[in-house]
Order: sequence, then structure tokens, then C-alpha cells
Amino acid sequence: MGEPAPGVAARRLALEVLARVEDDDAYANIALRHALDGCSLPDVDRRLVTDLVAGTVRRRRALDAVCDPHLRTPPPPSARRALRLGAYQLADRPDLPAYAVVSTTVAAAPSRFRGLVNAVLRRVSADLDGAPPSYASPAEELSYPDWIHDRLVEDLGPEPARAAMIAMNQPPPVHVRADGYVQDLASQWVAGSVGAGPGELVLDVCAAPGGKATAVAGVGATVVACEPAGPRLSLLADAAGRSDPGRVLVVGADGRRPPFRRAGFDRVLVDAPCSGLGVLGRRADARWRVESTAPERLADLQLELLLAAADLVRPGGELTYSVCTLTRVESVGVDERLAAASVDLVALPPPGPPWIPWGRGALLVPVGGEHDGMALFRYRRSGPDTTMRP
Repeated sequence: MGEPAPGVAARRLALEVLARVEDDDAYANIALRHALDGCSLPDVDRRLVTDLVAGTVRRRRALDAVCDPHLRTPPPPSARRALRLGAYQLADRPDLPAYAVVSTTVAAAPSRFRGLVNAVLRRVSADLDGAPPSYASPAEELSYPDWIHDRLVEDLGPEPARAAMIAMNQPPPVHVRADGYVQDLASQWVAGSVGAGPGELVLDVCAAPGGKATAVAGVGATVVACEPAGPRLSLLADAAGRSDPGRVLVVGADGRRPPFRRAGFDRVLVDAPCSGLGVLGRRADARWRVESTAPERLADLQLELLLAAADLVRPGGELTYSVCTLTRVESVGVDERLAAASVDLVALPPPGPPWIPWGRGALLVPVGGEHDGMALFRYRRSGPDTTMRP
């Protein structure tokens, strides 16, 4: 057999990654990285594969909606993947000629389904060349589960929620710190909000994969970075190993039961596990994985982490709480429960624009797609500052 026509190999690889995500429950970013590491495609095709996988995964509900009117019965999974892949290119990649999209996607599809894929994609192409597609609901149009759409509309309001969901349907920008670490602007701003200075001792309670810990260490602070045992602890250790020697000290520990003495840290960061509804553009498959019960369940964990962390801050020291989500229950709700727990913490003023006021803290809505969504709250431990300083 000869070499495939230009563009077919990239689409075949994209279909292989989509199969891993759907059939083997692999994470899209990990499956994509492994596939690209093992291929010999040129850079232009590697970029195409990256976009095709992420875009098809993000937009799968809307893509099914434009294909289904031309299907008599639900297609097998391998045919469905090829239809979504082609529909994504036709609907969201106007820079790609429709005839080339159809021909290359058909050639990349399993041979027994090529006739079906060809017929449906040609009809989809004709539809998209006329009136815009009609959708059963805003959630279907934006390609989100109903519960995420409704939750964001309720918490943010209709217009900000829609703008955020549109932004998270776009490829996220890549931001590189001065030290070469790739990190979203929102995470960089959270690390800066910790306010650490040279010589201070900082605890990062939920530190993996290590971006915020290494950023805080970069200003000259010593960071104790915690994560429970497991794969994420290994990621954290790798990041710490690439930072300044001795600046990031990795500890395998559960933040709910931290093995540290009381009032032992100048500053503590709790970048807590959350539903991740502010980073759905960066984590293509997360919207289809997270459960509707996650925000409430994780809010309980977040409060538990904060209460344990508050005890570790010295009097006069500061506690920073952040979550990469947009739900009220995991942000304002947790802060209200923290205040009700009679912890000796005083809320500090929130940062200014592009952050917006959010209860006693601040919210970063991913409108425009330049950064992730994030909620941030900062506190000072009450009592006299007894720290000895040079």
C-alpha cells in the first residue's frame, strides 16, 4: 500500500486518540501526548491533530446535533467518531476547504463505514453552507451537559455564563513564564496573590502539578509542597526538581491531616481540588467527566482543607484559597462556611481587574479566552505578629 493522501494520516491519528478517550476512558491530553510522541508527523500535522482531538471532544454534543438529522439509526462508535471529526472541521474550521475535509475524513474512517461517513458529511456540508444549524437548547448549541450550562447561568447570570462557555470552546492560549514553565495567566496571578517574599516559609497544601509552588519559590521563598501519595505526587516532585535547588520541598501528605506544627508558616496556599468548571477549554474532556454532584461534594472537602490550613498560619500570616471553577458553592459558599466556623481569619481586599468582586473574594471569568476561570479569597490570621525577623 502506498502513502495516504496528504491530511489523511493526521485524521487517522486523531481518530485513534478519540477511540482511546471514548473506548478506554483515557484522558484526552494524556492520550494525545502519547500518540504524538510515537508518531513521525510533521509539525503542521501534529498541530492539526491536537486541534482536531480537542475540538471534537469539546464540541461533541453540538456536532452530534448537526449529524443526527441525516442518520436513520445511531451509528456504531467508530462511525460516530468519524462523523464528529468531519463535522467539527466543517463547522468550526472554515479555513479548511469542505471538499478536502470530506475526502480526507472519509479516507481516514474505517473502510466499512466510509459510505455512511461520506453521505452524512456531504449533507452536513450542504446544511452549513446555507442557514446556520438549529439546536434543541442553548446547552446543545454550546456543547455542554445541561447541568453545567444551567449551573453557570444560575451562578454567573445568563450573559456572563454564555460568554464564559463560548470562551471555553476555543483553544486556550499558551503562556510561558520567565523560567520556561508553561502556566496559564490565572494560575500565575494566584501564585502572585500569595504575596510571598524572600526568606518566607510557605506551605502549598494541594501543590501538584507544581506550577504555583515553583512560582512562589521563584521570588525567593521556601515552599513546602504537599500532595497525597500517587501519580500527582510524582508530577510535583518532577516540577520541584526543575526549580531552584532546595526552594521546593516535597512532602507526601493529606492536606486534611497535615503533619506540621501549628502556626509554623508565614503563608499557606490552598489551591483546592474542585469541579474545574473554569478550565473546560484547557481540559477538553472534563465537561463530560465531571458529575453534577461534584460541586457540593468538593465544597465539603475544600472547607476541610481550609480549616486544617488555617491552623498552620502564624499570627499575622496569610492564607490564600483558590479554585479553578466558577460555581458559587465552591467559592462564596465555602468562604461563608469558613466565616461561620469562627476561625480567626480576617478577609483581605480582593485583587482588582480583570478580577471581579465575588463575595469577600474575587472571580476571574474566562471571557475572551485569554485566561482560565478562577475564584480567589485571601485572609490574614488575627493576633500579633511574633515572627522574629532579621
